[in-house]
Amino acid sequence: MHDLIDIGANLTHDAFDADRAAVMQRADAAGVRRQIVTGTTLAASRDAVALASEHPGVLFATAGIHPHHAAELDNETLAALGDLAAHAEVVAVGECGLDYFRDYAPRDAQRLAFERQLELAADARKPVFLHQRDAHEDFVAQLRTVLNRIPGGVAHCFTGTRAEMRAYLDMGLHIGITGWICDERRGHDLQEAVRYLPLDRIMLETDAPYLLPRDLPKKPNGRRNEPSVLPHVLQAVARCMGRPVDDIAAAATRNAEQLFGL
Repeated sequence: MHDLIDIGANLTHDAFDADRAAVMQRADAAGVRRQIVTGTTLAASRDAVALASEHPGVLFATAGIHPHHAAELDNETLAALGDLAAHAEVVAVGECGLDYFRDYAPRDAQRLAFERQLELAADARKPVFLHQRDAHEDFVAQLRTVLNRIPGGVAHCFTGTRAEMRAYLDMGLHIGITGWICDERRGHDLQEAVRYLPLDRIMLETDAPYLLPRDLPKKPNGRRNEPSVLPHVLQAVARCMGRPVDDIAAAATRNAEQLFGL
């Protein structure tokens, strides 16, 4: 059994309200010893910090505004995020970035919210937990302006091409791999890209309760993903990379510990 870190679990999601403690127990039993709970709104970020504070050394948190909620980032919200970012439980600013696939928020609002959160991360000296979908060029352009003032970051739930991955690696980012790699319909670009992913940049995540691996032998009722599934993602990554499972597990854990100061 490996000592794994799920760097992206939406553990405060209401999908876990009925059995959150059992979900955490199953994760630990599967070797997922630590989890970073994702903040996607101000309320979710506060909940993530509160949950992490109840489980010191096991749960950690991010604080940020997802691009879907970019229009919510006013001055008051930004100040509140800054206060949260100062908490010891918060190991990164985000989930922040750009999403032109859904366009739930106007693109100019997304770019402004991303800029302000990047500046917040620079001020707080925290890494960034990044989201990008169908917005690669704008995403890279914004990151390049401030990344030299931020202590690193991770391209959360990376699903892109080898070229996109190379651009992120060139900027010093880590790459977060989810169960998307198990998707025989949509995962081909990612399956190809990870063959060229250096071990010192890989991280593993479930994005639970989302992205349940399509090839999971026993799918749960309701198709809810949870952190205990992370070893399945690890096995898929090892197959695609053609590397020993133990090497990938050790590298992913080491990378998360170093980037997030765990």
